[in-house]
Amino acid sequence: MPVRVVTEVPPLPDGMLDALGEVDFATLGHFLEVGFPDPGIRRVAGNERLIGRAVTVRVTGPDSALVHRATELLSPGDVLLVDTGGDHRHAPVGGVVGTAAATAGAVGIVIDGPATDSEALEALGLKVYSRGTSILTTKMLGMPTGGINVPIVIGGVPVLPGYVVAGDANGLLVADPADVMAALSDARKSDAAEPEKLRRVRAGEPLTTVSVAGERLRHVLPDDSTDR
Repeated sequence: MPVRVVTEVPPLPDGMLDALGEVDFATLGHFLEVGFPDPGIRRVAGNERLIGRAVTVRVTGPDSALVHRATELLSPGDVLLVDTGGDHRHAPVGGVVGTAAATAGAVGIVIDGPATDSEALEALGLKVYSRGTSILTTKMLGMPTGGINVPIVIGGVPVLPGYVVAGDANGLLVADPADVMAALSDARKSDAAEPEKLRRVRAGEPLTTVSVAGERLRHVLPDDSTDR
């Protein structure tokens, strides 16, 4: 299949980045079931939360030519997502690619594979998520396969260009903006209720009387339930 390069990426909905900045990302996990990559993809550079728009690239094996080309299509606030085609050995992103991405205004990089030059990436201020690090790197082979801003898979999650990317120290969410927007109202309400729940738990109140899950559990277990 020939290389496909798409230069236009759908914008995120107005106000989405600000709205995401107001919620705990783990709270979204209470209301969404899709968009969460394999937790083997972890943050290896950066110590702040990541929020941005996905620019996608799919490469083949040890060839990173398309990753280099993709950095030329990045805009401020973008996150470069690299589908390595299942290659978890070769690192397609290091200091040079990271510098190009940061210079273009990208806020992060996500790789379904390893990264390299982690100290250089850290110094650039990029938030980078990958399957660890490696000193085995990709090469500029120019293989006639793959694509930029095409559908990819990151950690088992199907991703389209223009998806929203949110990450912190706990992991990643890469999802259709419409799905995330639909969950934001409930997430905000849950976050607002949490301090009171914590106060009640610290005061000694059983969790099953505090949480929604506990309320549902009481319908399943009798009050005098015991282990038998």
